[in-house]
Amino acid sequence: MSTGLAIGLLLAIAIIAANLPWLSERIALVWAAPKKGKPEWVRLLEWVGLFGLVGLIGAGMEMRTQGQLQAQGWEFWVIALCLFAVFALPGFIYRHDLRRRLIKRQRRVSS
Repeated sequence: MSTGLAIGLLLAIAIIAANLPWLSERIALVWAAPKKGKPEWVRLLEWVGLFGLVGLIGAGMEMRTQGQLQAQGWEFWVIALCLFAVFALPGFIYRHDLRRRLIKRQRRVSS
């Protein structure tokens, strides 16, 4: 796998993983949520867990393409976390704003 392909694949995986907690009603993408819906703190825990999983996938890809892992300081991880938060913005907006507006509009149209 070339380095460019690995970077593109990792970015695609990161964008999908960052949005999954807000787009899915299943806890850890496996168990059904309570009838009231999944609490926000569970979504945040899933998001942090997926950040760690994407980091491990990235480390595996780096090891496969480069043959070694580069040492990363705290700055790298802060920037990676902020980028992951930016990637999660579409799912967050859909969950907390757009979905409600679409439901209201659908009720208005069907009335």
